[in-house]
Amino acid sequence: MPYVFTEQGIAMLSALLKGDIAINVSINIMKAFIEMRKFILHNGQIFQEINIINGKLIEYDEKFEKVFDELQKNKQEQFTQKIFFDGQIYDSYSLIIDIIKTAKNKILIIDNYIDDSILKMLSKKNKEVEVVILTSQNCNLNKLDIQKFNKQYPTLKISYTNKFHDRFIVIDNKELYHCGASLKDLGKKCFAISKIEDIEYIEKISKFS
Repeated sequence: MPYVFTEQGIAMLSALLKGDIAINVSINIMKAFIEMRKFILHNGQIFQEINIINGKLIEYDEKFEKVFDELQKNKQEQFTQKIFFDGQIYDSYSLIIDIIKTAKNKILIIDNYIDDSILKMLSKKNKEVEVVILTSQNCNLNKLDIQKFNKQYPTLKISYTNKFHDRFIVIDNKELYHCGASLKDLGKKCFAISKIEDIEYIEKISKFS
C-alpha cells in the first residue's frame, strides 16, 4: 500500500470512497494541496533566491579559506627572527605551533631536553606528516607516550644523538629554524627563534633524520 497520494490520486480516491467522513477528508486534503500550490507559486522566487544565496555563501567560504591560508603562508614567509622575553610563554608557543602547521610531509626536531609537552604541540600538525625527534638518551619522553601518540597522530619516531648542542626545527627539508631555548622551556627566559635561509645548512642537518 502507498504511504502518500498525489493530488490526482486523492481526486481518484474521493470518487471511490463513500460516506460523509471520507468525503470531508478528501475535500480537506484537496484544499491542502491547493494551498500548497499557491504557497509554492507565490514564494517560488524567494526559494530560488535562498538557493542562490546559499550557493554564494559556500563559494565565499571557499574563497575566505584560501585567503586565510595565503595569509598564514605569507606570515611564515615573512618571519625571519623573533625574540621572546621572560613570561611570553603563549606567544612563543603559538609561533612554534604556526611553524609546525606549515609542514606538509616531514618535521625534524632536534632538542636534547625534550619532554611530553612536545606531544601537545605536535598534535596540531597536519595529518600524515611524519615527525622525527633527535634528542639525548636522558630525555623525559618514554616509549608509552610515543605509542599512545602514534595511535592518534602517526607517525612519530625518536632517535638519539649527542652531536647537537642547540635546538633546531626542519620543515619538509626546506625550512630551518634555530631555537635558542628548549621547546619545553618556551617563554621562561629571554630567547630567540630565527629562520636560517642557507640551503647548505638545511641539507646538512636534514641528513641526520
